[in-house]
Amino acid sequence: MSDSPSGPKRSGSRRAAVVLMMAALFIGLCAATAIAQEERGPSQKAVEIARPFGFPITNSMVVSWIVAAGLIVFARVATRDMKRVPDGAQNLLEWLVGGLYDFLQGIIGTELVERTFWFFATVFIFILSANWVGLIPGVDTIGWGHRTADGFVIDQPFFRGANADLNLTLAMALVFFACWIVWALQEVGPGGFLKELFAPKGQSTGILKVVMIVVFFAAGCLEIVSILFRPVSLSFRLYGNIFAGENMLETMSRLVPGLGWLLPIPFYFMELLVGLVQALVFMLLCAVFTLLVCQHEGKGAASPQG
Repeated sequence: MSDSPSGPKRSGSRRAAVVLMMAALFIGLCAATAIAQEERGPSQKAVEIARPFGFPITNSMVVSWIVAAGLIVFARVATRDMKRVPDGAQNLLEWLVGGLYDFLQGIIGTELVERTFWFFATVFIFILSANWVGLIPGVDTIGWGHRTADGFVIDQPFFRGANADLNLTLAMALVFFACWIVWALQEVGPGGFLKELFAPKGQSTGILKVVMIVVFFAAGCLEIVSILFRPVSLSFRLYGNIFAGENMLETMSRLVPGLGWLLPIPFYFMELLVGLVQALVFMLLCAVFTLLVCQHEGKGAASPQG
């Protein structure tokens, strides 16, 4: 009698497995058909759509400018008539900024968050907004193109997800790298910065101390290489996830003829979550990198007050 409840569970698991296998086979066959038809996805690089006075303007730059202008307008509207009991846009802005401040304060401490919050909050809100604006219908689907046997193909879209352009993600990572150097020097000074990289930790004497100096010097050299690659990893992580999402939505829209309006809908909800997660990951990695260099012996992250 004790084995009877497991019977329906096993049969349900088998049915679920069969359904998943059939769905995977169906998607695989449709994807193979799409590849056989040489259907194109979004371009890996942004498309230049104008060149006023010799200055190139790409479709991703247009979206980034729209997002930045929208955030500036929203902030001005929300803070134009401040109230003691906030409502509307002011309430939303205070909830967002206050929530981010408390969240970061619990990770990097009160003292550090007071100096760095302006950057972390700005980069999170901008990345999140850019990711979600890139999901609005019309992005990557409005522009110049040509007709083919399979339909109209867009060659030069007027709009492209801002973070699907490696130039923007690399620029944000380099700005953080410059801020990181300034914050580190302000916190520990040039000598403390070099000590944090190369100085041996702990107490040792004699030959062991010489060995530890050599080991920590080698580790410091490796750490320098790691630090130099941080902007690269930050930029490619964000770019790769957002660009992969665009490709997935494009593939789903062309997977089954006649159902291009239906199949991408579940994946749009997933991309909303991915956009939030990627903005959070970028901000948290920047915060943790800053915490690692700004905290030193005898001084760690301040615990949140409660």
